[in-house]
Amino acid sequence: MAKNKTSFICQNCGSVFNRWQGKCEACGEWNTIVEESDTNGIGGGPLRSKRKGRPAALLPLSGETEEAPRIVSGIAELDRVTGGGFVRGSALLVGGDPGIGKSTLLMQAAAALARGGNKVIYVSGEEAVAQVRLRAQRLKASDTSVQLMAETNIEDILATLAEDKRPDLVIIDSIQTVWTDMAESAPGTVTQVRAGSQALIRYAKSSGAAVILVGHVTKEGQIAGPRVVEHMVDAVLYFEGEGGHHYRILRTVKNRFGPTDEIGVFEMSDIGLREVQNPSELFLGERNGQAPGAAVFAGMEGTRPVLVEIQALVAPSTLGTPRRSVLGWDQPRLAMVLAVLEAHCGVRLGQHDVYLNVAGGYRIQEPAADLAVAAALVSSLSGQPLPTDCVYFGEISLSGSVRPVAHAAQRLKEAEKLGFRQSVLPSASSDLPRSRDVAAHEIESLPHLVARVAGRQVQSET
Repeated sequence: MAKNKTSFICQNCGSVFNRWQGKCEACGEWNTIVEESDTNGIGGGPLRSKRKGRPAALLPLSGETEEAPRIVSGIAELDRVTGGGFVRGSALLVGGDPGIGKSTLLMQAAAALARGGNKVIYVSGEEAVAQVRLRAQRLKASDTSVQLMAETNIEDILATLAEDKRPDLVIIDSIQTVWTDMAESAPGTVTQVRAGSQALIRYAKSSGAAVILVGHVTKEGQIAGPRVVEHMVDAVLYFEGEGGHHYRILRTVKNRFGPTDEIGVFEMSDIGLREVQNPSELFLGERNGQAPGAAVFAGMEGTRPVLVEIQALVAPSTLGTPRRSVLGWDQPRLAMVLAVLEAHCGVRLGQHDVYLNVAGGYRIQEPAADLAVAAALVSSLSGQPLPTDCVYFGEISLSGSVRPVAHAAQRLKEAEKLGFRQSVLPSASSDLPRSRDVAAHEIESLPHLVARVAGRQVQSET
């Protein structure tokens, strides 16, 4: 009788080792290597048969194509992120911190789809049926035709799904709790997560039902388990938010059937998640226009313009190495802006602590915020407030020049809608509208911005 082989697999990155060790050499994490059996035929196990392969049909690239049919949920922010709705036969992976609202969002989406005549099955592996019913009552979803199942065995789940008419949407909450008889390891391990995901994705492709997998996240904020799961699914969504704020952001990082830079904004309430149609008003709701060091940045999230306030505080430092604290932006990017200000503009910040914060807990990911950050830093250092009706956007290069960014017209249109009447932007912007109510102050280099802020200080003193 053949001896069972075992491998030692890191539960953080999925690397395989021949023996146990305390630290994973691939990802550097400690105590994440677990012994798992190789006799299940997954991940290097022995083949059970030597069946010859059969030739597959080869098709040309040219030919008629049909647009992928979608299931529209009716929740505008969710449909925006998915690219217009859930594609039939696709698999989506949704990740987020514990308690952020993943189950709440999916329960509301399931209820909305059920009201539209779609068959929805909600599979709960973490909560009992009574607990899920309590949430449905709180979200006003208990009167819908959503079918509920509390099960964790993948074979039992697939057998139940195959009994009746094919569902339109299947929600698995969560993939870390699902286990299969083919693997001998515990639920949540790399082998179990990979095997369960493969079975569910195979079911989605063969049946045409859309499958949503809920995934846990690690302390770094990434979806737990092997990265191969993110490559297997058709779309990966992250549900983000801060504990001290009511809003939540659903962000797309992968989407085979739509854009990968869209966001959906929700606000958490006692009766569930509420859509936020205009995120700019949410992020600018508590703005103090008389405080120095505050600049309004006109950013873009996919096709949606978003206005958010950037706050900077520059204070003399008593330490040998001044502090550099950043919340909501890239810290190396701040170091670059500080270096350009000192090298090309003569703004000395080497003996000052610098604190930078994006209001509302929002996170900026585009370099177009360089100009707004520089304006906020110079305003805080000089003590001179910036104009309350002015927005800033532009990318700063290492030479001190200001480079144009895309979608300038959409940024100005959003600023005009919210009552802003001025803008500071790169001089080489090409897509500016000819007739606009927002006065555009075009600048070519960063010293021009510093001179503009300093000029306001001189005028106020005179």
